[in-house]
Amino acid sequence: MSRTTPRWLPSLFLTAALPLLAQAANPPEGPAYGVQLEGFEYPYTLKHFAFQSQGTSLQMGYMDVPAQGKVNGRTVVLMHGKNFCAATWGDTIKALSEAGYRVIAPDQIGFCTSSKPDHYQYSFHQLATNTQALLKALGVQKTIVLGHSTGGMLATRYALQFPDQVERLAMVNPIGLEDWKALGVPYRTVDQWYARELKITAEGIRNYERTTYYAGRWKPEFDRWVDMLAGLNKGPGHTQVAWNSALIYDMIFTQPVYYEFKDLTVPTLLLIGTSDTTAIGSDIAPPAVKAKLGHYEVLGKQVAGLIPRSTLVEFPNLGHAPQMEEPDRFHKALLGWLDKPIP
Repeated sequence: MSRTTPRWLPSLFLTAALPLLAQAANPPEGPAYGVQLEGFEYPYTLKHFAFQSQGTSLQMGYMDVPAQGKVNGRTVVLMHGKNFCAATWGDTIKALSEAGYRVIAPDQIGFCTSSKPDHYQYSFHQLATNTQALLKALGVQKTIVLGHSTGGMLATRYALQFPDQVERLAMVNPIGLEDWKALGVPYRTVDQWYARELKITAEGIRNYERTTYYAGRWKPEFDRWVDMLAGLNKGPGHTQVAWNSALIYDMIFTQPVYYEFKDLTVPTLLLIGTSDTTAIGSDIAPPAVKAKLGHYEVLGKQVAGLIPRSTLVEFPNLGHAPQMEEPDRFHKALLGWLDKPIP
């Protein structure tokens, strides 16, 4: 797969990228990683699944961690968020494995240790299909699906698309609990997203996540994940990473799952940190629109009312990633729900 800048990208943005690329001779402090996150250490053995999609040879990075202790024969598939990777599930993988579950944690195409194609029509249907192909290759027929952030949107699509293959669905602060476009958030073109993504810095990531994800709080262990994203964005795959990120943001904004929560048939758990304010496009929304967005203390309850077989667990004062902020508290709630018989 080519890792050069696609010839067809608008020259305007190629020109905009030149000052950033010119800094390579004097790179800012902090690590830089390869286009598939080469150089960043994952908590468990990283493997790659090779497959064909949309006429292109692609690879999905993934971890497949066996159950420890009393094996229960069940498999959990973890779906990461937009600004996260499979590696950020490390604590959850350990907790689930030690509780007897096999755990499979892939990086979706366009993210982290997976391919960043020059041309790809991103859809949640396509990512769900890719994931199903991985599970089929691994001999997994039925799973529990756990999705975080954007991974919650993907997990919802997966459960709708392959209901007979999903035992249970759990979502951690999923985005898409509202339709931002319908609420008045302006549309960004892919080119506008691309120009924005080219400018990503570690400081910008940290400030955004501290404000939006964690209600102004920060823990030193979060810096590793900032370095992961910033290092990927400033590495040799800078433009490819930015372009795929732009396409993915367009997918998130234009493909809501909100209207289909009512169609979910599997038992579903919503795990919601109520201090979260994440909402795609809120940075360019008019003040009156922005004021209505990202109220997870309200959204969790509303969506729990839409999903037929739902259970809501709220974590007051926690933010976008309760599994990372307070893992012990989070895993107690998750494992408690998984241990209960299906109603």
